[in-house]
Amino acid sequence: METNAVESKFSFGSYTRLLSGPGHAALSLFGLLLRFPVAMRSISCIMLLSATTNSLWIAGTVAGTLMITQALASPILGGFADRFSQRKVLIVTSCCHVIAIALLIALVFLDAHLWLIMAAAIGIGCSSVPVDGFIRTRWAAMVTDEALRTAYALETVLDEIIFLLGPLVAIVLATVLHPAAGLVLCAAFTFSGSMALVLHRRSEPVIVQKVDEKNRRAISMVWVRSLMVSYAAVGIFLGSIDVMMIAFAKEVGNPTLAGVLLSICAGGSLVGGLCYGAMNWSIPQPRLLLLTSATLFAGTVPLVFTSSPLVMGLSAFIAGLSVAPLLITCSNLLESLTPKGCLSEGFSWLSSAGWLGFSFGVSVGGQLSDQTGAAQVAWIALAAGMLALLASLLSQSLLSKKSMPSPI
Repeated sequence: METNAVESKFSFGSYTRLLSGPGHAALSLFGLLLRFPVAMRSISCIMLLSATTNSLWIAGTVAGTLMITQALASPILGGFADRFSQRKVLIVTSCCHVIAIALLIALVFLDAHLWLIMAAAIGIGCSSVPVDGFIRTRWAAMVTDEALRTAYALETVLDEIIFLLGPLVAIVLATVLHPAAGLVLCAAFTFSGSMALVLHRRSEPVIVQKVDEKNRRAISMVWVRSLMVSYAAVGIFLGSIDVMMIAFAKEVGNPTLAGVLLSICAGGSLVGGLCYGAMNWSIPQPRLLLLTSATLFAGTVPLVFTSSPLVMGLSAFIAGLSVAPLLITCSNLLESLTPKGCLSEGFSWLSSAGWLGFSFGVSVGGQLSDQTGAAQVAWIALAAGMLALLASLLSQSLLSKKSMPSPI
């Protein structure tokens, strides 16, 4: 009996049991469809504008405007979903999103002024729903607390797969078919995925009419802000890693190595997420946050001292192992602490913090890379790991008082 109890702590069968539930596989599939444009949108925008204007500066400016707008609009859309229902938000935003993408493509080929193109990009960003937040809120409405970590692990693993495939699909479409093909597919996936979720009434979260007014906004809750720091730290780490691997590959004279190294890092995160979700942890969630943050920090240390491509690949895999588990833990903590009436908004704040952190990591990492090289960019990744560790340490008392222990 004791042996069986130990064995039951780890089982990939938890994913099978999760997806066999009524409507569960459909929710995961619809979320996958709606999430795919997240990994394609900015690169598709860059491919379109760089092909038509021959200016990476213009392409980067428009794509950056889109991403920043999306990060700022996500919590607002999440709040609307909590108050008026995801269904209404999805119907309105999906229609607006298709119109905004069509407008941007038309303006680009009409050689319109940059400000008009940027206005269309703002429209795309404002109508980009926080997919991760919406899907995670739906899982919370559908499954038990015991199955929720597995559901969040599955979603995080799907994120890794999408961010591996999405940019590749966008680049191939833009180069082989048409410069605007990537954005057209984004519009099609966004609309069809939104409508599929609208029709998936089984997972629609119940609107909580009576929410304490002082807790009406998720951002007003101190644990949400604390978890946002952890998400931002992961974003900074991922952004700096992107730049670092590209710079490192150039320094060793093999630019194509960057894609391999980034895939290895993402593969590490995927493996870590799968194993973490299959494990039935008995450690309290705040301690899991501390553990995963410490693992992320430890994983960034070898990156600073690595000069060999082989060792860099191994270091990238180790560094990536704790990324998905840390994000899953943050999601579990947010769900267990935040009132149901503002859960979508809470998840949206986490996503926004992650995207802003990613943008910061790419921006600062790019400047350091141009000036000093890949080795110095690794220090940003190390600092991000330290930030995640400090945030989890400082929040232990608060989170331990508020949260319940993980299921045994």
